[in-house]
Amino acid sequence: MSKKVLVIGSNSFSGSHFVNNLLSKGFTVHGTSRSKEPNKVYLPYKGNENSEKFNYFKCDLNKNLDNLINFIKKEKPQYIVNYSAQGMVAQSWDSPLDWFKTNVVSQIELQDQLRKFKFLKKYIHFTTPEVYGNTDRWIKENVFFAPNTPYATSRASCDLNLLSFFRNYDFPVIFTRAANVFGPGQQLYRIIPRAVMSCLLNIKMDLHGGGLSERSFIDVRDTAEATYKIMIDGKTGDTYHISTRKKISIKDIVLRVFNHMEKDFDKLVRISGDRLGKDQAYLLNSNKIRKELNWSENYKMNQTIKDTIIWAKQNIEILKKMPLQYIHKK
Repeated sequence: MSKKVLVIGSNSFSGSHFVNNLLSKGFTVHGTSRSKEPNKVYLPYKGNENSEKFNYFKCDLNKNLDNLINFIKKEKPQYIVNYSAQGMVAQSWDSPLDWFKTNVVSQIELQDQLRKFKFLKKYIHFTTPEVYGNTDRWIKENVFFAPNTPYATSRASCDLNLLSFFRNYDFPVIFTRAANVFGPGQQLYRIIPRAVMSCLLNIKMDLHGGGLSERSFIDVRDTAEATYKIMIDGKTGDTYHISTRKKISIKDIVLRVFNHMEKDFDKLVRISGDRLGKDQAYLLNSNKIRKELNWSENYKMNQTIKDTIIWAKQNIEILKKMPLQYIHKK
């Protein structure tokens, strides 16, 4: 039997890099997202030598779930990795119902069908550290949830339902929660590419709350490899944190970008108010995946910043025509 994986949310930043990782290992990969494939500058797998082993089809879980279920019944993938979610924490306050429809209702409808498929070996659910709320230390995977936003609450609700499916149906779910992911090909409204574009286009960027909150930043290629290890060797019912062991303030990492690009931080950065419910820190203890699955990161922060700058410069004629702000899709 061929190695076959379905990646839900394959258009996403993390999902597209995971597809690229799998293709490089010889997997046959099916991908689906709610929108058509974006410009190839956002899809690293387009340049993969095994790209013919990837099949994409458009499917909105909120509207066309039956189409996806029928496809899964036909293809019978051994692994399903789900990156799909309505993201963007700040905007979730504006229309929380949309976030719950996508991140809870549609997801549970999907999972309730998947639990019946005996051919499914593992279901990897890519969730978020936002479910923990603010953390004042490097937390392990067994910390209780304390979400502070509609987005975080919606993700926590879905996670809890999946856990109940594991306990009662033996559904083969594994949870992953990654630190702040960044790297080449990230959407322009995210903080690092937004800083890069600010420098390239000489336009001001807002730094909410002065950038004082702290995060651990990790290269998307490292999270892709970690997710692969979790898919193959992870234990069902478990959660794995994917993170570096270093933290940095948002201000300081933006300052690094500006220093790399030899731009004046004070001239191009505008301090603005903080977003509602913003957590001061997400710090994930990643000892478990390092010890159990022999994973460690390969990319240093400065290298990932450089790679992101190179990607933006190489594609600037395309990128400068694209919106720098998030646009919510109903």
